[in-house]
Amino acid sequence: MSETTETIFSKIIRREIPADIIYEDNLVLAFKDIHPQAPVHILLIPKKTIPTLADAESEDHALLGHLLLTAKRLAEEAGLKNGYRVVINTGDDGGQTVHHLHVHILGGRQLNWPPG
Repeated sequence: MSETTETIFSKIIRREIPADIIYEDNLVLAFKDIHPQAPVHILLIPKKTIPTLADAESEDHALLGHLLLTAKRLAEEAGLKNGYRVVINTGDDGGQTVHHLHVHILGGRQLNWPPG
């Protein structure tokens, strides 16, 4: 996968496809998942195209930290006081369906383990 691979998330970043955007800064964009798996299901994506977590490089260190701290902030803002799950699916066997790194923030109910 090259960094120029077009995904649905690239189109959302460019506002070519509508999304229920709940947060944006110069590095990331967050929106509600259209197929939620929990009462709260937010997708958080970097604006820089990184196909999978396995493709991240040392130069992405600050961006990856920003993703996790933003996930924490969004969970707090969503009122997930009893806890939440942060998931990054990586590659086909990891269940990744869009090859643009993204973080799932899930909460609002008791989440089972193992997930699937």
